[in-house]
Amino acid sequence: MEIGFIGLGRMGANMVRRLLRDNHRVVAWNRTASKIDEIVSEGAEGAYSISELVEKLQTPRIVWVMVPAGKATDDMIDEVVPLLSKGDIIIDGGNSNYHDSVRHGQELSAKGFQFMDAGTSGGVWGLKVGYCLMVGGEKATFEHVEPLLKTLAPPDGYLHCGSYGAGHFTKMVHNGIEYGMMQAYGEGFEILKSSEFGSGLDLHKVSHLWNQGSVVRSWLLELAEDAFQKHGNELSDIRGYVNDSGEGRWTIQAAIDEDVPAPVITAALYERFHSRQKESFTAQVLAALRNEFGGHEVKN
Repeated sequence: MEIGFIGLGRMGANMVRRLLRDNHRVVAWNRTASKIDEIVSEGAEGAYSISELVEKLQTPRIVWVMVPAGKATDDMIDEVVPLLSKGDIIIDGGNSNYHDSVRHGQELSAKGFQFMDAGTSGGVWGLKVGYCLMVGGEKATFEHVEPLLKTLAPPDGYLHCGSYGAGHFTKMVHNGIEYGMMQAYGEGFEILKSSEFGSGLDLHKVSHLWNQGSVVRSWLLELAEDAFQKHGNELSDIRGYVNDSGEGRWTIQAAIDEDVPAPVITAALYERFHSRQKESFTAQVLAALRNEFGGHEVKN
């Protein structure tokens, strides 16, 4: 098949490479021309403007948008739509809020276009092992683009999740679960490291051990194993500053909307906030209060 691909970032470029490996025709655009040149040298066709990308595709066109969620995605869809023909397909593969995807699907469908939201998981490893794809939109549109999805995903690695927004909603919850799993691993390894046995424990070896048949084995734990091997037991060259890209917040809001208790995911998000503080004012207040009512020592 052929596809226009907008956005050649950390995931986008590797997704194009995976498509090229399976002999799909890819016309690629990126805001930075050097990234277009790089992917052209690997077999893609370059487009140095959005209009050029659209012109190089045959109808019904398929355009995959892989840019940051929010305004950047909205702006890109607004830019490309006037250049397309009715019946063309736009796929949002970024981490968009599912409410935005519902809106895009409804608006584009009313104008005669087809839309799909494709929640994409796999990170920098996707080129090698494939991308897990959670897809929302019309079933007929999904079936039309299925050869592309099959190339991008590992076996059984893609699913039509439902109507507009269902793909990004499923990906959002997936990322919320990821928050909780990562937090649990982090806390567990800190308990090990801080214990009386910590000085004798090799955390790389422990994580490797746990990946051999234990009930907590996972790909995330395999990545922890790799991290301890690369950075050492202390992770001394890594600052404990953890950003969030929005999905955890949206998952918690969905839990609130549906009256579903989600204490683990919520706590994991707040721990990410905590990681960004040089000094916790909350902790300062606690220390001050303990000093006031109990005369407990305050560290200056």
